[in-house]
Amino acid sequence: MIDFEAARIKMVEHQIRTTDVTSHSVLRAFLSVPREAFVSEKAKPLAYLDADIELSPGRYLMEASPLAKLLQAAEITKNDRVLDVGAGTGYVAALLSHLAGSVTALESDGALCELAAANLNALGCPNVTVVTGDLTNGYAAAAPYDLIFVNGSVEEVPAALLEQLAEGGRLVAVIGYGNAAQAKILLKEHGSISESSRFNLSVKPLPGFAKVKEFVF
Repeated sequence: MIDFEAARIKMVEHQIRTTDVTSHSVLRAFLSVPREAFVSEKAKPLAYLDADIELSPGRYLMEASPLAKLLQAAEITKNDRVLDVGAGTGYVAALLSHLAGSVTALESDGALCELAAANLNALGCPNVTVVTGDLTNGYAAAAPYDLIFVNGSVEEVPAALLEQLAEGGRLVAVIGYGNAAQAKILLKEHGSISESSRFNLSVKPLPGFAKVKEFVF
């Protein structure tokens, strides 16, 4: 029988700390949230491997190390209102619940949405609200957000998401695909968006965020 608590500690010590993640709040969140609770029974033995885990066709639970690096880069505080885009089964929302003031977990897949709600309810995450809708449209009903966190790599960030940022808010996303992709922070100041690259990062793509093909004459 797998000792999941011991596996969780090893994940933090050997996968996360070793990739320059030093934020105490981020490390505590990863130690507190049972990753195995967010995957299928069949995948539970794989929960703490340093790999992505498929949740449904084309949708993945991000590997712990890159996820931790992104959360650290987001510099989340207890005052932040967060939109979690592509919530999957709720793992990232559960981590965010330890870091932020409130979390809106947006998921487009109805089955995953139900799993996320059940998982978060079982763990007791009262500051998380699970909603369903098109990921590229965000969730305007609860906007504006201090942080928008995108779960997976994208070709471009839709304008609808940027419009839902509060003044001084930031959006964290991996833009591009493969080894050339970069973790970026898009910051809204005085109504304008500035962009900064933090580090190269290869993560699984989040479906639906491909660039619109331009017609060439």
